Amino acid sequence: MGRLSGSLQCVKYLLLTFNLIFLLAGSAIVAVGLWILFTGNIKELSEGDEEVYVFFFAGLYVLVGAGALMMLIGFFGCCGAARESQCLLGAFFACLLVIFAAEVTAGVFAFLGKQKTIIDAQGLYTKAYDDYIKNGGRNETLQDFHTFAKCCGNADPESAQRVRSLCLEEHKEHKNCLEEIAKMLNHSFQIVGILAVATAGVTIFGMIFSMVLCCAIRNSREML
Repeated sequence: MGRLSGSLQCVKYLLLTFNLIFLLAGSAIVAVGLWILFTGNIKELSEGDEEVYVFFFAGLYVLVGAGALMMLIGFFGCCGAARESQCLLGAFFACLLVIFAAEVTAGVFAFLGKQKTIIDAQGLYTKAYDDYIKNGGRNETLQDFHTFAKCCGNADPESAQRVRSLCLEEHKEHKNCLEEIAKMLNHSFQIVGILAVATAGVTIFGMIFSMVLCCAIRNSREML
């Protein structure tokens, strides 16, 4: 193993620090992704009409998968930097490239699919509302929307009284669900998109550090 110069030793320890941060960032992404998936009744809403949420859930699942991969790669990246292994650093770079592509894909899905998903979700709510007014009975889709968006009724102020039995006790006052659905989905899309783009940006630094260190290790060995 060749001896690295002081500046390249600095790069080595920067890469070690980066991988530790990368591992923690992957854990945070997985946690946030699972939180979005399993809170606010988003998952229950998707079961009624999966096509409505195809962009959102595709981006979210890619993001969670990339986060899990980041945790694993962060660990192996630390091993590669600590042992000054060209093989491990090369594999680390290739994995970072895959993660970069996955994160960009998740960001694109989140930003491009946002408006369509919101419009489709509002249409699904309107359809469920009209069906309930016409046929009555139990309407789980409408109830899930009221729980998810913390709302009751549509743009008509009197609509809340018509669906009062399907609203949460604390949300029985009129609150336009069409607006609240747009707000909630906008917020979720922003979280997914920002996480994806930010992580992709950080990944670029990891690729640069790994290649610089890998080349330095190769050169130092050639000089022996």
